[in-house]
This record gives sequence, structure tokens and C-alpha cells, in this order.
Amino acid sequence: MRTERLEVRLDGGTREKLEEVATARGSSVSELVRALIESSYEEEMAKARLAAAERIGALEVEAVPEPGELKHQFTEAHQTEPG
Repeated sequence: MRTERLEVRLDGGTREKLEEVATARGSSVSELVRALIESSYEEEMAKARLAAAERIGALEVEAVPEPGELKHQFTEAHQTEPG
């Protein structure tokens, strides 16, 4: 995987916290930051998917016709005029 450099300015206390957590996990600060970003991203995407599912669930949907009637409606709607 190709990586890119990103500069982030942190106060000393925040930097120390990152180093402490990285040490506890047996990883580098860079690995920790990547893992935290990935975790945060996945959490946000899960929230977005849930919100989308809730919006879909709240939609009012008309009753779906029986297959034969649906086919008839579809055929009528998509018939082309000769000519």
C-alpha cells in the first residue's frame, strides 16, 4: 500500500496520549492513527447506512399489484407506437 505523509499539529498532552495508547497496543503512533481513522470512518458509514435504512423504512409505499397485473401495466406503459 502506498502511503502519503500528513502533518497534524497536536499539543503536547494529546501527543503523549497517542504515544501511551500506541505503546499499550504495541504499535507505532502512525499505525494507531491509521487504525483510529479507519474505525471512525466505519462508525460514520454505519450511522449513514442506518439513517438511510430508517428513511427507506419510513416511506409510504403503495400496494404492489399481483404479478400478472404488474406485467400488464408494464407492457402498456412501454408499448411503442408503430411508425
